[in-house]
Amino acid sequence: MSSTTRRYTAAWWLGAHSATIWGRVVRREPLPAVRIEQWDTPDGDFVEVARLAPRDHADTTPRLLLLHGLEGGLHSHYARGLFREAASRGWGMDMLLFRTCGPTPNRLPRSYHSGETTDTLHVLQTLATESSAPLGVIGVSLGGNVLCKVMSEHAREIPDMVRGAVAVSVPFDLARASRWIGRGFGAVYERAFLRTLIPKALAKIARHPELSPLSTVQTARTLWEFDDHFTAPLHGFADAADYYARASSAPVVHRVQHPLLLLSAVNDPFLPADVLEQVSHSVRDNVYVTTEFPQKGGHVGFVSGVTPWRAEYYGERRAVEYLAELFRAGNHGLL
Repeated sequence: MSSTTRRYTAAWWLGAHSATIWGRVVRREPLPAVRIEQWDTPDGDFVEVARLAPRDHADTTPRLLLLHGLEGGLHSHYARGLFREAASRGWGMDMLLFRTCGPTPNRLPRSYHSGETTDTLHVLQTLATESSAPLGVIGVSLGGNVLCKVMSEHAREIPDMVRGAVAVSVPFDLARASRWIGRGFGAVYERAFLRTLIPKALAKIARHPELSPLSTVQTARTLWEFDDHFTAPLHGFADAADYYARASSAPVVHRVQHPLLLLSAVNDPFLPADVLEQVSHSVRDNVYVTTEFPQKGGHVGFVSGVTPWRAEYYGERRAVEYLAELFRAGNHGLL
C-alpha cells in the first residue's frame, strides 16, 4: 500500500547534505534516564540494550524498539529524539546497541553488519518473554536494512506483540549505496565512518589475535574497502560484493507480512534515487507496506519548520504516529 507524503514540508533553508548533517551538528536533544543492560546471546556473547521504562507498567502500555544506523548509539540525534517521543507519551522504549556499539566490547570476534538479524530476533523474542505489551520497531539507516531483512525473511519468528515497524532512510541496495556515498561531498560521510570503524576493527583484532590477517583493514580508504578487508571475511562472506548482495534488503522487502512504513527521501545522499523507484515497484502489490518517499529530506534528516530556530523533526514524529495508529487499532499484523 503506497501513500503520499502527509504533513511534511521540507525546511526551505536546508539542502540534501545540510539536512543530513543538521541533527548531528545542531541538535542538542537531552536523553531521558535510561539504563543499559547486558543480555546474553545464544552464541555465548552478549548484546547491550538501552532501556526506558514506561510510565505505566501495564501490558497495555506500548513499547518501541530502535535499531540504530552505522556507528550509531545513544549519541545519535534520532535516538535521543525517539526516546523523548516515547517518554512524552508514557511509553517504554528499548534500543539494541549492536555489537561494538555499546560501552562494552563484545566477547566474540564477530561484530555487526547490515544483514545481521540474529541479535534483533533474539531481542524481540526476549522482550516477548517480559511482557505482551504492544511493540513497534523502528530501524534507521543500517538498522532499517536489518529490520527489513528480519521482517522479510523471519516473519514467522516475529512475536505476536509486534504490531508493525518503520524503516527510515534504508540503504536498500548496499553495493550501490557503498559506491554512491563517496561521491563529491559524500566523501565527508565516508571519512567520518572510517574514523571510528577502523580503530574499532583494529582493537578487535588486538583482542583476538587469530584475526591478525584482517589487519590490512588499516589501509582502507573507502567503505567498500573496509567491508572487503574486514566485514566480509569476519562474517563468512567471500568479499564485499558477496556481502552486499546477500545482506541487501531490496530483493526481499516485498515479502513483508507485518505493517511496515518505508520513509526515505529521494535526495538522500547515501543512495541513488532510482533505487527507491525499484523498491516502490517491488512492494506495490504488498498491502502491508506503505511507502513514503518525499523529494527532500536528506539522510535521516526530514527537518521541517519555517525557520532554523523553530526546526521540527518529521521523521521521528511520523514514525511514532504511524505506530500509535497501529497500537490504537490493536493490530496483530493485519491491516
